[in-house]
Amino acid sequence: MLDPSSSEEESDGIVEEESKEAMAPQAGSRISPSRTSESSGGLAPSSSSRSSARPTSPSPSAASEEKEDLEKMQREEEDRKKKLQLYVFVMRCVAYPFNAKQPTDMARRQQKITKQQLQQTKDRFQAFLNGDTQIVADEAFINAVQSFNEVFLKSDRVAKMVQSGGFSANDFREVFKRHIEKRVRSLPEIDGLSKETVLSSWMAKFDTIYRGDEDPRKAQQRMTASAASELILSKDQLYEMFQNILGIKKFEHQLLYQACQLDNLDEQAAQIRRELDGRLQMADQIARGGKFPKFVSKEMEAMFIEELKSSVNQLMANLESMPVSKGGEFKLQKLKRGHNTSIIDMGQEDENTLSKSDVVLSFTLEVVIMEVVGLKSLAPNRIVYCTMEVEGGEKLQTDQAEASKPTWGTQGDFTTTHPLPGVKVKLFTESTGVLALEDKELGRVVLHPTPNSPKQSELHKMTVTKACPDHDLRIKLAIRMDKPQNMKHCGYLWAFGKNVWKRWKKRFFVLVQVSQYTFAMCSYREKKSEPQELLQLDGYTVDYSDPQPGLDGGRAFFNAVKEGDTVIFASDDEQDRILWVQAMYRATGQSHKPVPPTQVQKLNSKGGASAQMDAPISQFSGLKDADRAQKHGMDEFISANPCSFDHASLFEMVQRLTLDHRLNDTFCCLGWFSPGQVFVLDEYCARNGVRGCHRHLCYLRDLLERAESGAIIDPTLLHYSFAFCASHVHGNRPDGLSTVKVDEKERFEDIKERLRVILENQIVNFRYCFPFGRPEGALKATLSLLERVLMKDIATPVPPEEVKGVIRKCLEQAAQLNYERIKEYATIEGKKREMFEHPVFCLASQVMDLTIQNVGRLVTPAKKLEETIRLAELVIEVLQQNQEHHAEAFAWWTDLMVEHAENFLALYAIDMDAALEIQSPESWDSFPLFQLLNDFLRTDYHLCNGKFHKHLQDLYAPLVVRYVDLMESSIAQSIHKGFERESWEPVNNGSGTSEDLFWKLEALQTFIRDLHWPEEEFAKHLESRIQLMSSNMIENCVKRTRMAFESKLTKSSKSTDFRISPTLCTMFNVMVDAKDQSAKLCAMEMGQEKQYHTQIDELIEESVKDMIQFLVAKFVVILESVLAKISRYDEGTLFSSFLSFTVKAASKYVDVPKPGMDVADGYVTFVRHSQDILRDKVNEEVYIERLFDQWYTATMNLLGTWLTERMEQQLHVYQLKILIRITKKKYRDFRLQGVLDSTLNSKMYDTVRNRLTIEEATASVREGGMQGISMKDSDEEDEDDD
Repeated sequence: MLDPSSSEEESDGIVEEESKEAMAPQAGSRISPSRTSESSGGLAPSSSSRSSARPTSPSPSAASEEKEDLEKMQREEEDRKKKLQLYVFVMRCVAYPFNAKQPTDMARRQQKITKQQLQQTKDRFQAFLNGDTQIVADEAFINAVQSFNEVFLKSDRVAKMVQSGGFSANDFREVFKRHIEKRVRSLPEIDGLSKETVLSSWMAKFDTIYRGDEDPRKAQQRMTASAASELILSKDQLYEMFQNILGIKKFEHQLLYQACQLDNLDEQAAQIRRELDGRLQMADQIARGGKFPKFVSKEMEAMFIEELKSSVNQLMANLESMPVSKGGEFKLQKLKRGHNTSIIDMGQEDENTLSKSDVVLSFTLEVVIMEVVGLKSLAPNRIVYCTMEVEGGEKLQTDQAEASKPTWGTQGDFTTTHPLPGVKVKLFTESTGVLALEDKELGRVVLHPTPNSPKQSELHKMTVTKACPDHDLRIKLAIRMDKPQNMKHCGYLWAFGKNVWKRWKKRFFVLVQVSQYTFAMCSYREKKSEPQELLQLDGYTVDYSDPQPGLDGGRAFFNAVKEGDTVIFASDDEQDRILWVQAMYRATGQSHKPVPPTQVQKLNSKGGASAQMDAPISQFSGLKDADRAQKHGMDEFISANPCSFDHASLFEMVQRLTLDHRLNDTFCCLGWFSPGQVFVLDEYCARNGVRGCHRHLCYLRDLLERAESGAIIDPTLLHYSFAFCASHVHGNRPDGLSTVKVDEKERFEDIKERLRVILENQIVNFRYCFPFGRPEGALKATLSLLERVLMKDIATPVPPEEVKGVIRKCLEQAAQLNYERIKEYATIEGKKREMFEHPVFCLASQVMDLTIQNVGRLVTPAKKLEETIRLAELVIEVLQQNQEHHAEAFAWWTDLMVEHAENFLALYAIDMDAALEIQSPESWDSFPLFQLLNDFLRTDYHLCNGKFHKHLQDLYAPLVVRYVDLMESSIAQSIHKGFERESWEPVNNGSGTSEDLFWKLEALQTFIRDLHWPEEEFAKHLESRIQLMSSNMIENCVKRTRMAFESKLTKSSKSTDFRISPTLCTMFNVMVDAKDQSAKLCAMEMGQEKQYHTQIDELIEESVKDMIQFLVAKFVVILESVLAKISRYDEGTLFSSFLSFTVKAASKYVDVPKPGMDVADGYVTFVRHSQDILRDKVNEEVYIERLFDQWYTATMNLLGTWLTERMEQQLHVYQLKILIRITKKKYRDFRLQGVLDSTLNSKMYDTVRNRLTIEEATASVREGGMQGISMKDSDEEDEDDD
């Protein structure tokens, strides 16, 4: 046998080898593997020993190595042979399937993501984030992509999943879609833009980023092509696939394909019939020998035989239902009989005997008339034509032609049921006579074609009529008679039998296939559609035979034998005999393969070009292929009896190799076979009797091995196979088999335990086995499968508490595992950050080989707290991902997921407590940790006020109380010291001290509010405490401000030189700000209304009222000082008379100013300046209006009182002028400041106005008059005043 490796180059040129076939060695003289390896240098030790000048004995180590190499070569050779034999069986399943078909309803698998594609995707998204693309996006989308890039694309779990082949591009898209849905829902509503539109836009941008610069049309074409190959495969594609799976070389496939005649459907159907017959015989042998497999029950042995026969009967029924030949238009007439009982039970022949009417043949004939030769007697211009007919059919006519050129090329198509039809072709010429009724026939030819007749055109001598003088008239025509699909062979044979063809005679025979299991040898006469006699071949065995003495006629003999009944056939040449024997061998379904006599083989090997062998050489290509296969050592695989092999182990091998091939292809299959692979495996199992339980047990074992090695396997697939095996082992007959082998049950229990361990391990590692909820629904299917595995049998459901207990245990381990992983990740991340921030220290630590423990001693409390906060962020991220991606899978065990989260947080609590213990009591940097954890926990329905949440509250409650106490003390001290050093310079809305106070109070209240303390009672206590403290602090501030205001006002001037200072306005603003701040800081939520602390509110109002009164009193005192100055002019006083005389005497010589006008102008200026300062500097309009009202009323009352005291006296003219000016200006100025008319036109104002009007009238008749000063309003006076 030639070694494939040494003959591969030679075998590639099969055509050249065939041309030199006469020089090749005989098939029997094969080269042994050892000789081949020696000649090709395969065994190095032996060749080296021969080449050495002096042979030396090998050392023990060299001998052992040589032995190991030899054993390895032998194992490889055995494995190669096994795969070749297996490939032969697979090829036959592909060539002629009759049990299975490629499924079209399987889920379409997506292309898997490779490491290179993952890196390319990362680069594309990073380029988008860096702004290197032309994709326009808003900030919200950029943030979503940033989060997706950091959380998903850079995740180690995703990289590991990609390495395992469990991620597809669709998974990336679905994760991003789920990632952004929550973000989009949280966006504010925009008029005219729905959330669905935003979501679609974001997904379109994601697709653009993911695709990059790749042409979408090419990607679509590639996806379409891959999807098509995933759905259905041609036979050639299936052959190529299993060549790759089994490691078969191309030339080996060609040899096997041609030698097995896989393109000959009849041969394949015959091979199946032989296999099924062999399986029936094997079942009988088992029953007779008692060599049964070991079953769980002794009663199953009888059932086993029935199952074997029943499975074969089913296969026979499947084969019987197949059309005779695929692609043909002919449909067989179905026989009304049982399923192949003629083969199973030969005693029922009468029921299944064929009648002549059961054999129906239909032929198509094409008659092409080319030309007529030898037509000389007719004039050249005479018209001639031909007619053609098949006896019993219609007549057709050619076109007309001239006698000088009688050519047509006309084709006539006919159908007939006669295997030996008669075809008549006549030549006519048009009659020239006037009275002629018919055209004149010149000649005719009658032919009896068969399907074996030559197809090319030939000249045939015509039988001429008396009217035609041309005796050598010939017609050139071609007759093509197509062989119907159910005709397997035909030709003339000599036959003699006991019951049929009782006379040795040459007849025309047709081998007819009535159905897949029914063939008949039929003899026909000419022009007959029904056979004259027929022989049903059921149960017959055909073989070559020697010439029979006494039978004259025929050269090559063969016979068909059945239970003593022998039918002898003979053909005229050897080639025809070989063809007949091959056709009948396929028809009988016999196990014995007829071998031509040796003399004929030798004749053929020498060329065999005998004169009598007129059959085409192409008909013997099968013999040449078999000879060539035998030469290459393939004959043993082709001729091997399939029934003698252990197909259970062979199928186990092919399924394992197919699974390896499937997991390594470009599809994200998760262990699912492609439709083509499922089809081949299904066909193999059905055809070779592989038990379904064995198939699924092997499949489960292979899948579990791949899962244990890190491959991603769909739990739904595991569930399907496990359910099948469980149903079978427990006697539920999923495939109709009632027998259960001991081996199947033991293997099932072993696989069940392995599966349970793997499932529990996957649940423990659910974050890493199913990252981000991928593959979709896998975790939920895993939990469902675990529940099925825990069942004791298929009928009794497992108690819910038992399932819950197992899952609880797994989730407890998962909590420990997840926390260890994120803690390790945080440590690595922290070291990277340290290396970035402190490269010198990290370099030194690397040089000194410092361990983590040594570095840990250098960690400060602040650093420890920072690490704890970062760890808390990771903890929250893990819990959020669990809720987002895995909660749906645990929907039936929500309480267990809550327990898992609490266990996970409890592990973190240990590190958190340790970090908080080393913090300084005076440090408040740990509150961000509480806010981070509490903000997450309080929004989680299940974790809010849970164990960890309550522990967190108990831990931080004393800290919060202590912090509030210290803040209260600090604020009180700052108030005391601040007001002692207060300069009352305006700062924002108040003074420096008040601003600092209110900022601290607001910051403290914001801090307490941001804590969002979950316990309602303590939260209300904190709120009440802060508001009460704020009320006390504001009260203290208000009192100190009032005291300062009063003190400042007391020390100021009492004359018109007094000016409102900014400090007084600042004090007013402090009161205003205190009122505003008290509304925010001292508010108590009472239902829907806000009720403030009445004490602080009343205190502020009272203090403001006092401050206004103090200021008004100041204004009154200033006015009193002005009135005191003009009181010197009272009538009857010495000073008044002296002053009037002096002024009169001096006015004669100099221009003496009007006495008293400077006093009036000074007061008016003071009033206006005070109004402007107050209006500009004080922030509260209400307080200004209240002050102006009281100021106006108090000063007007003072004027009225002063005039009332002088009711009996007449006012001095200068007093009158000053009072008139003050009164008019005051009225006008306060009216401009917004004082209401009701206040301006009070009774006291009317009294003053009336008095001054009367005094003005009296003074106007005196000497000198009022000099233009009057109580009447005038525009000129206003302009002078301005």
